[in-house]
Amino acid sequence: MSRIRSVATSAAHKGREALEINRRTVLAAAGAASLSAGVGLVLRPTDSAAGPAVTADQQPVAEGRKAAAAPLAPYTKGTTLASVAAPRNSSGYRRLGDGAGWQRVLRSDLAAATSGRANRRTALAAFVQFTDLHLMDVQHPLRLEYLRAHDPHAWRPHEALTVPGAISLVERVNALRGAPVTGSPLHFVMTTGDNTDNNAHSELEWFMKVMSGGRMTPNTGDPAHYEGVQNSGLKLYWQADSAVRDGDKALGFPHLAGFLAAAIREVRSPGLNLPWYSTVGNHDALPLGCFGSHADPYLAEAAIGGRKLMTVTDAEAKKLQDSIRTAQDPKGSGYRDFLKAHARSARSVTADEKRAPYTVSDYLKAHLDPAHQGLGPVGHGYSSANLAAGTQYYAFRISDDVIGISLDTTDAGGHYDGSIGTVQLAWLEKTLKENKDSYAVVFSHHTSQTMTNTRPDPAHPGDRRHTGTELVTLLNRHANVLAWVNGHIHRNLITPHKASNGNSFWEITTASHVDHPQLARVVELVDNKDGTVSLFTTLIESAAPHRTDFADLSQTGLAALYRELAFNAPGASKVLGGDPRDRNTELVLKKG
Repeated sequence: MSRIRSVATSAAHKGREALEINRRTVLAAAGAASLSAGVGLVLRPTDSAAGPAVTADQQPVAEGRKAAAAPLAPYTKGTTLASVAAPRNSSGYRRLGDGAGWQRVLRSDLAAATSGRANRRTALAAFVQFTDLHLMDVQHPLRLEYLRAHDPHAWRPHEALTVPGAISLVERVNALRGAPVTGSPLHFVMTTGDNTDNNAHSELEWFMKVMSGGRMTPNTGDPAHYEGVQNSGLKLYWQADSAVRDGDKALGFPHLAGFLAAAIREVRSPGLNLPWYSTVGNHDALPLGCFGSHADPYLAEAAIGGRKLMTVTDAEAKKLQDSIRTAQDPKGSGYRDFLKAHARSARSVTADEKRAPYTVSDYLKAHLDPAHQGLGPVGHGYSSANLAAGTQYYAFRISDDVIGISLDTTDAGGHYDGSIGTVQLAWLEKTLKENKDSYAVVFSHHTSQTMTNTRPDPAHPGDRRHTGTELVTLLNRHANVLAWVNGHIHRNLITPHKASNGNSFWEITTASHVDHPQLARVVELVDNKDGTVSLFTTLIESAAPHRTDFADLSQTGLAALYRELAFNAPGASKVLGGDPRDRNTELVLKKG
């Protein structure tokens, strides 16, 4: 790129410019402005894809952490380089403790690593990726817990603790004093979708408060009591508070008196002490993450109603799960008929309008709400232009020499896999061309291999959908693309992409924070001053202690229990942590 500056140097020299930037016209799609490091500024789309451009006084400005006065040094405390939760016993229910850290792996698939680069390198940017938090309203009437009759992992014993678990992840990021390799200030946090689980207003409120700070009560329905599968008496589910000998207790899960009361107790998030940006996932866009059913009045009413189905037969569960996995019911009409057929088997619960499904407009308005601004930026990437056009993609400046691009790969036509429309794809190409003198990091929820759902968007039937393969081809046309960062598959995976024209980039896929090993990822971009760029990836766990205490049902105790229960969840995959080459890495790229 034509302008390469150290993040630390830029931050030190430009601290006095921060106030002036608030009054400056921010980078437009066709221009460039010099932005101080540690400041994330949204690049507003100016074409019809995202609506009209906003004025300068509407531009959100978010300032990251200041560079330390002392020389920067690597900061690995609290990362998986130092320690990773590991089992202390070898059979039955596994208790966790402090395990050995994961070493960093050098990957030179796309370019050779030259000696001496550690002494030459300068930092370009550093950020944190959250993905697949899946904040859950576990008492929601439309949930599919009963699929556990066929698939043991369709319901997980730790699901009632997603909120304290996510707050603990925020606490971990807040405790990081710098980037693990360079020690440079972290610029921002980006969520790459599935922030919520059931597309419910209740979950959206919890997500905004977890990220920006506030008090919340992860409970709906009866304000005083939990009403769901975990106090149903059904042996299919872990009855934590009860002496019932359920299937999970037979595997060693504990009897924890007071667990459910603790799970729905008010908690507090300090909010991130960094700016944060948001990317949408299928669980944010679609009811249950798979049904394009917003127009279905029966399902909309059932979501807020007073009846909840908790048990079906193995055969019935298998049939419904197969229809979802094979995309036979993208609109949810078959699911609606399934609920109607089992109406007499549903149990009474307290109705609650907070469980209503939210729309694209609702999602954008929540991000733009000043009550959820936190440390910014206003809208967390989204703008009034997005709201006017009903779009959920945008670009923003990460540092002087790096831009970020957040894509919407969800498909409103239904099903959990994704794709991208022609209009958005054209906007992406235009944005990359007009910012060719800046490196680019692309964010989305879906991976290149899970963008195979090209079902038309009902609201835009003429906007042809494109696959992940097509997106890779587009990205490889642009030499400035460094990385595509995503989630969705709940597994750590790092994939090199190289085109015949010599262009290349890394696809960085990060495990979820709902399934074990419950991770987030720090990504650092550095210029090696030898024609190459390195991307350092470092995984982090939540701040909760690795060891649990069954008598500790405090907010921190629940966060620790969240991790241990997830490790022990029946049917859970043991390979989601990925191979060592997918975890803590140095990824080398040849760039001009």
